[in-house]
Amino acid sequence: MSIPKSQLQYQLVRQPKGFSLQLREGAPILPPGPNEALVQVRASSLNRRDIGIQKGVYPVGPRETLVPLSDGAGEVVAVGPGTTRVKPGDRVAATFFQSWAAGRPTAKTGPSALGGALDGMLAQYVTLAEEGLVQVPAHLSFEDAAALPCAAVTAWSGLVARGRMQAGDIVLLQGTGGVSVFGLQLAAAAGAKPYITSSSDEKLARARTLGAVGTINYKATPEWGKALLELTGGVGSHQTLEVGGSGTLAQSLAAVGQGGHIALIGGLSGFGGDIPAGSLVGRNASVTGITVGSRADFEALNAFLAKHSIRPVIDRVFAFAEADDAYAYMDTGSHFGKIVIRH
Repeated sequence: MSIPKSQLQYQLVRQPKGFSLQLREGAPILPPGPNEALVQVRASSLNRRDIGIQKGVYPVGPRETLVPLSDGAGEVVAVGPGTTRVKPGDRVAATFFQSWAAGRPTAKTGPSALGGALDGMLAQYVTLAEEGLVQVPAHLSFEDAAALPCAAVTAWSGLVARGRMQAGDIVLLQGTGGVSVFGLQLAAAAGAKPYITSSSDEKLARARTLGAVGTINYKATPEWGKALLELTGGVGSHQTLEVGGSGTLAQSLAAVGQGGHIALIGGLSGFGGDIPAGSLVGRNASVTGITVGSRADFEALNAFLAKHSIRPVIDRVFAFAEADDAYAYMDTGSHFGKIVIRH
């Protein structure tokens, strides 16, 4: 196909407080260099991180402008010299960390994050290193694939790569955002026993249709850690996706069972708080910090999704011209699953 020389592209532009989202016309399309690929982006998706960046509470350094969003999928339209991992026509998704292929993260991992340290996916075309792309499973649409890079890989890392989730494990999930809903789907498919919290009885009912074996309304039951113990006959959680932070960690710790694992992922209610070391030692429990995962984690997740024919739960799909509305909807917190933008 012929490649246009310019494109539509969204940018976050720094303001006295935070950033404003602005549509830029005539943005250049960068031809792929050695070991790079030019991708026509077909869909992207939002995470809580994106709202934090826009509001200026998530650090992105001194940048004055930034193409937002870490998550996106599309079609390779051209490749540069020496590129072998992808070819024109391939359906691909971008990895959150462009330089984390496998193994442990390094000092170079953080500075390779899309939509933060690097320009992201809210554009018609992006040029990325071939090492930062994965093939999209055949059963997924571009919208499905765009929902995966941050939230789904995070859930996989917390439960499987680091948590070693097994069939029969009791899995505790907080809320019904992207990470938790993916965690629910993964746990149910793996034969584990997912329990989920929410302030909405309607969302809890929907979670049961996805495989939740137990639900807790945390507004009606503030001590939901104790409630989880009661629901499980005193066993407690073997796996927890802790997305709340300082406001929820105490309850996650109260709920953890013998040999349990807490994947510390987010800080929706802030960071901080005391870790009761004696309690963790007494239960042989562990707490692991999780920041998404590697390309190898993403590829392992994709294989699992294909094996079990799992598709992401997408709450709403917005048009490219409605990016502002997608941000506003994400900020309400009323979604169940992922919010996607179709390009």
